[in-house]
Amino acid sequence: MRPQIVAPALTLALVAASVSIAACAGSTDQPPAPVADERAVIFTEASWKPPREADIPNDSMGASIKRGLYLLRHPTDSLPDYATGRMQCVSCHQGDGIKVTAGPLTGSHARFPKYMPRSGTVIGLADRVNYCFTRSLAGNSLPVESREMTDILAYLAFISKDVPVGTKIEGADGLVSMKDTLDGDASRGAELYVSKTCVTCHMPDGQGQPGVFPPLWGPKSYSVGASMTREERAASFIYHNMPQTAPGTLTPQEAFDLAAFVNSHPRPDSPGKELDWPMGGAPKDVPYNTNGHEAYRPPPLLPRATPERAIVPNPPVVGRRGQ
Repeated sequence: MRPQIVAPALTLALVAASVSIAACAGSTDQPPAPVADERAVIFTEASWKPPREADIPNDSMGASIKRGLYLLRHPTDSLPDYATGRMQCVSCHQGDGIKVTAGPLTGSHARFPKYMPRSGTVIGLADRVNYCFTRSLAGNSLPVESREMTDILAYLAFISKDVPVGTKIEGADGLVSMKDTLDGDASRGAELYVSKTCVTCHMPDGQGQPGVFPPLWGPKSYSVGASMTREERAASFIYHNMPQTAPGTLTPQEAFDLAAFVNSHPRPDSPGKELDWPMGGAPKDVPYNTNGHEAYRPPPLLPRATPERAIVPNPPVVGRRGQ
């Protein structure tokens, strides 16, 4: 079905009607009908559902798709030189990248290339994947020409099947936004970390359980340049997905308090972070200095072993500018 243009008022009405940092989870949640993006284009195929592992074809293309899926599930095992910590892709992109409240990857193949305000340029999907490797996984950039990158992109294309180019799935390209933007209190968050059972999975020291639950801070967790270090982004994930045994039971304020507590701890640095948002306009809760922005509650930073491999450069210009 083709995307349709809707009037701005209707777009607003549709939008109005319409993560403990995560453990690997095989959620069976189905995404609701996609909503309008800033260009007032919506995907009107209300019955659309993303393909799942059982739908992967049994052929050469299917073999690539399966490898890409397994790389999302186990990058630290399959690519230890690139995913150097203990975060998996599905730690945040739960349900194999399909769960709508946990950074869904569905439709991503139809949204790139796109402009990314954080980098100040138009980037391709492979570069976006590498932002996850270098920031959310606190690892190293994966060669764009590698078979592993091709396999990951094959899986992203697979779960984007039938999504028209330029449209947006609800929650895609990030996390469901919080309706209320609050200020978290780390001291209250420390108490909630125990009383709301976060400690059961992620342990008193926040290091999680290897292969089961990811670390929330420390040298093997996500870097300061990851979206999850923004208090509102972390609060949104926590509010919608945690605790996994009873998601949706926290209040917005409790989610912000937990986010403040988790993000107050030391974590890996993100080389080149000072160049983010080169045009200005960084969100207020970005925890490091950028152009025209003062760091919001910056955490202690831990050095990276190979900082030169942890930067995703903007696409090079190979021709004469202006042509």
